[in-house]
Amino acid sequence: MADPDADDVLESLAELPTLAHPTASPDGSKVAYYHDVTGRNELHVLDVETGETEQWSDGEVPRNARWHVEWDADGERVFFHLDDSGDEQNDVYAIDAEGTVEPVVEMDGQVAVHDVSEDGETLLVGSTRDGQMNLYAHDLASGETTKLTDYDRAVWTGLFSPDGDRIAYVTNESDDFDNMDVYVADADGSNPRNLAVGETGAEAGPADWGPDGQRLLVSDNSTDLGRSGVYHLDSGEVEWFESEFEEQPHCFTADGEGFVAIRTREAAKMPVVYDLDSGEGRELALPEGVASPAGESHLADDRLLLTHTTPTRRPDLLAYDLESDETETLIEAEYGPFSPAEFADAEYVTFESDGVPETRQAAVEHDPYDTLEIGGLLYDSGERPSPLIVNPHGGPRAMDTKSFDLYTQFLVAQGYSVLQVNYRGSTGRGRSFVRELYDDWGGAEQGDVAVGAEHVLAEYDWLDEDRVTVFGGSYGGYSAYWQLVQYPDLYAAGIAWIGLTDLDDQYENTMPHFRTELMEKNIGTPAENPEFYRERSPVEYVENLSAPLFVLHGVNDRRVPVSQARLFREALDEYGYTEGEDADYEYEELGEEGHASSDIDQKIRLFRLLADFLDRRVGVEAAAADD
Repeated sequence: MADPDADDVLESLAELPTLAHPTASPDGSKVAYYHDVTGRNELHVLDVETGETEQWSDGEVPRNARWHVEWDADGERVFFHLDDSGDEQNDVYAIDAEGTVEPVVEMDGQVAVHDVSEDGETLLVGSTRDGQMNLYAHDLASGETTKLTDYDRAVWTGLFSPDGDRIAYVTNESDDFDNMDVYVADADGSNPRNLAVGETGAEAGPADWGPDGQRLLVSDNSTDLGRSGVYHLDSGEVEWFESEFEEQPHCFTADGEGFVAIRTREAAKMPVVYDLDSGEGRELALPEGVASPAGESHLADDRLLLTHTTPTRRPDLLAYDLESDETETLIEAEYGPFSPAEFADAEYVTFESDGVPETRQAAVEHDPYDTLEIGGLLYDSGERPSPLIVNPHGGPRAMDTKSFDLYTQFLVAQGYSVLQVNYRGSTGRGRSFVRELYDDWGGAEQGDVAVGAEHVLAEYDWLDEDRVTVFGGSYGGYSAYWQLVQYPDLYAAGIAWIGLTDLDDQYENTMPHFRTELMEKNIGTPAENPEFYRERSPVEYVENLSAPLFVLHGVNDRRVPVSQARLFREALDEYGYTEGEDADYEYEELGEEGHASSDIDQKIRLFRLLADFLDRRVGVEAAAADD
């Protein structure tokens, strides 16, 4: 283990209270949110006017704050999602100020609240009860649940109209698998109508109903970069609002005369308010970082509820006045024994990549791809020389941003500099950039990661090229496995956390909406592409592993089942690798945990495992042994 002082830092970082999923009550007077200030995730409610907070739960909500919360229509109860030890097979419960908890929707599969009707009578939920993710209406008075949609493809983003007579949602019935369309149907699911927002093959979706119920705020990427539009249901016309940046709409302003969107600039995300009459948009006056409007973000007096964070500042909960541009801090982030100045800032780096690094390709030989500019974030630990951890993000449809990242700051505190690469396929740069990853998992995007590592090693002489580790979770875990078997000469160690190893097994055992909307959409089916599924599975190349590997996986993971780790372990054993602290690989299954966790105790467990492995394999202890 790390020395006692380092262990104290590790625990102090993991114990920093985290605020999650803030959402305003219907009248904007209260904010419900998860907070683990007591040492356990609990539901708290803030009175916006007085600033007083009250803890509503006492152990009834999940330890892991993965899923959002939702107010009922009268602001008296909060709906939350409860699963079994992180398996994401949620049921919906409700809790009130007295701590009274009752089950609301209990069904097989995953259940998630999409919306609450304004009359308070009906919940709109998505569920995999019958296989694919579809929409259901739950009558709160009778307790009856009625299926509203029955599509082969997953249904997302269900929204009630203000009068409760209609629903809007997104799904795909076209022959183009990449397509996503906006639908409006009657509240009982009848008379569904495809609004034909954008071109076929593009991705559109609803974000919010206008207060009058005659307009929909929609997203679309027909022109490559994500853009916002206002769809007029009476005429079928769309007013488009675009900029030179990727933008995603969030909600109409309270008066309906404008809307809020999220703009991505390099690795920053900032809210933009558009005026419908002039068509002009203005960024909110906040420091560059990541500012995220809350789930329900309207407070009284035309104020917007949002969180704001930077690489060195933890998320603050803010009320932003859209008229005066004045900001009130409702809940200030806690730093425990640390100060923001002690955290490492992120340097935005760019480099050219053709998807083929200089280092040897051991598993699959690729010819050069199109040369693209790739961006990333580099965190300097201050160690000289500094070991480097290459940390590919998950998703893969995601990106690393200029926000506070607890895992990164933990690694930096242990003495490791960190590189995060927004490889081709990442979000924030438009539809064509995302689709660079389609039909090519384990290809150019992995090359981009390796090229990024080579770039910073060449540009920053204080990085130790002999102590480079790859560490990632989920699709980042797939990246960690793949980097180690494809580019074995680049890395001294690797950590694969909840990662994919066998694409066939992943397809068969993941949840149905991940099967269709991620795997089929990105790489087809095993029946269609059997050779590709085999060729791009890290388990096929275990013989290339030449650096110590640490495999970690939650036993209750339903997104990336634990079978992925077990198959890789079996392959290692069959090939003759040995397991142990001084052997070829190490293996840990995380009980009572699914696809990662925000629970403090579980973070401490993970941090200790990571710190121990890294210190023995590439850290101070390992360097001393080499000397």
